[in-house]
Amino acid sequence: MTNADPFLAQLERARVAAKSLATVTTAQKNAALEAIAAALESSVPEIVEENAKDLALGAQKGIGDGLLDRLRLDETRLFGLAAAVRTVIALPDPVGEVLRGSTLANGIRINQVRVPFGVVGAIYEARPNVTIDIAALALKSGNGAVLRGGTAAENSNRVLVNLIQRALSNVGLDGDAVQTIDEFGREGASRLMRARGYIDVLIPRGSAGLISTVVQESTVPVIETGSGIVHVFVDATADEDMAAAIVTNSKTHRPSVCNAAETLLVHRDAAARMLPRLARELQESGVALSGDGAARARLDGIAEADDETWATEHLALEMGIRVVDSLDEAIAHIARYSTHHTESIVTQDYANAERFLAEVDSAVVMVNTSTRFTDGGEFGFGAEVGISTQKLHARGPMGLAELTSTKWLVRGGGQIR
Repeated sequence: MTNADPFLAQLERARVAAKSLATVTTAQKNAALEAIAAALESSVPEIVEENAKDLALGAQKGIGDGLLDRLRLDETRLFGLAAAVRTVIALPDPVGEVLRGSTLANGIRINQVRVPFGVVGAIYEARPNVTIDIAALALKSGNGAVLRGGTAAENSNRVLVNLIQRALSNVGLDGDAVQTIDEFGREGASRLMRARGYIDVLIPRGSAGLISTVVQESTVPVIETGSGIVHVFVDATADEDMAAAIVTNSKTHRPSVCNAAETLLVHRDAAARMLPRLARELQESGVALSGDGAARARLDGIAEADDETWATEHLALEMGIRVVDSLDEAIAHIARYSTHHTESIVTQDYANAERFLAEVDSAVVMVNTSTRFTDGGEFGFGAEVGISTQKLHARGPMGLAELTSTKWLVRGGGQIR
């Protein structure tokens, strides 16, 4: 019987489609993904036209340069999304993978295998690329997807989901496996959080406020992604050229994303040697700097930093600088202010590097590299559902394996207990 409630009817269609998707072959799923990639490339003018409507509305509403950058789709980005989908095609299918198993003394054989969640819900804002990323990963891992991409990207998301649904149907799969509920607005997002029995897991991506709302209000299990108050610590032994390159790239490569660095910590013994160059190169890239007393004593014309500086995810060309007396003080600062996303140390001291890796409690901890590498694509996942900052099930960039659960298969020959 068809549900009289249009919202629940849509979720039910996704659930029915997900059941069929859970048992299709890897070849069928890959054919669907190739159809999506090809459609992205052949539909560039149509997608860009709809995206332009969202960009115009966003500019009119003053959503800010950072969100406008995330919202924008152009030919280069669309071909990049198609390439990411094809990377997912090349990855092993996680469904059915045996994680462990044994034969008991009584002859019963047991195996733990990966299985799809069922229907993955996602709530995100002004990021139409996420529509493709989540759909591709959900499909390859045998899941349906119900997407709430936000009013700011409604036109972009609608055309992308229509494209995905047509691609699925063209290869003989159920197009209802991927749905958008943007038409239901904020009420749709609220109902998605309470759609237990229809949605198996809910993943929020976006601002700290959005993520907090989903975590606190959802009755559906949530995989928490996090905002990124990301740190780079320049240790006393850091190589100057390496530190300058890493700090500048971490902050300026794409400042509007969650793996961009927000705070620079510099060891006091490196401050005289390093701070002037680090600040100069950041400022030449357009970064507005603020600092503690020790940093301001060495750098002219930078603003005064305070607790709010260290606790802010700027998502813009802004950065706080603090001079610390030791590795211990750097780790303590990170423990207090970090959102447990990504932290990096620049050092030539092996012992300090290993201590940093062991003692910093974040999803991704790095030595001598840019924080911008915390990314599913860079990790070889093809795309990502998000960066999980929780500690249950998934942590860090989430790819195919993180969209599966497990079940135990038990094969016997008449044994009883």
